[in-house]
Amino acid sequence: MQTSNAVLSGRVALVTGGGRGIGRGVALGLARAGARVAVLARTVPELAATVAIVHEHGGRALALPADVDDPGALRVALAVVVATFGPVEILVNNAAVVWPLGPSAEVDPDEWTAALSVNVAAAARLSFMVLPSMLDASWGRIVNVSSGIAANPTAMLRANAYATTKAALEAHTRNLAAELAGTGVTVNVFRPGSVDTAMQTWIRAQDPARIGAELHTRFVASHRDGKLLTPEQSATSLVQRLAGHETGEVWDATDAEV
Repeated sequence: MQTSNAVLSGRVALVTGGGRGIGRGVALGLARAGARVAVLARTVPELAATVAIVHEHGGRALALPADVDDPGALRVALAVVVATFGPVEILVNNAAVVWPLGPSAEVDPDEWTAALSVNVAAAARLSFMVLPSMLDASWGRIVNVSSGIAANPTAMLRANAYATTKAALEAHTRNLAAELAGTGVTVNVFRPGSVDTAMQTWIRAQDPARIGAELHTRFVASHRDGKLLTPEQSATSLVQRLAGHETGEVWDATDAEV
């Protein structure tokens, strides 16, 4: 297999949720491999920090302040990417929410639906938007960032929206991969493992009575005992697989040598 740098150098990549955590790690890893990276997120200071790090290391990056759940904003963002770098060749759908957490009987149904829109519909929408140019070029890489909860939905009780959306995202990924088999466009799932991110911090800060004492204790203990991957470790295991032609697979960060 060719090295990641040989395959990714000069490619145009778009990473959602790239202002921090795993998304930032993926963006930096792609830039180190020679890709031109567009980073999309809602928080401008975090985006600026990611882009600044890429520039400090001699890479090329573009900040795209936008909400993945806003179709109009996505169209504008993609137009900027194409005008600046060219058509998107690598898409990493990393943006996601873990809320709402709590007893399902007490969860706001509108929040549950909003989570489905961000975690599944937005990723699918963006993939469909970049697919035509990938198919025209007979080359493309789409990776949807999921979670181990998709394999074990009972592992996070009182997180019904998160469990449901990640399972749906994986079904979407594998179905789309089968449809595109032989086109040169691959579509894969990435399970990043337990990573020291802002999402983990947020969960640890929640009221145990609200999210469940067992869940809260488990997240606190993982952090306390040093069991979490760094965002960079997790991201490296994703980037290094992009050189391959595998499609419809579930990549787990814990299975890779990083």
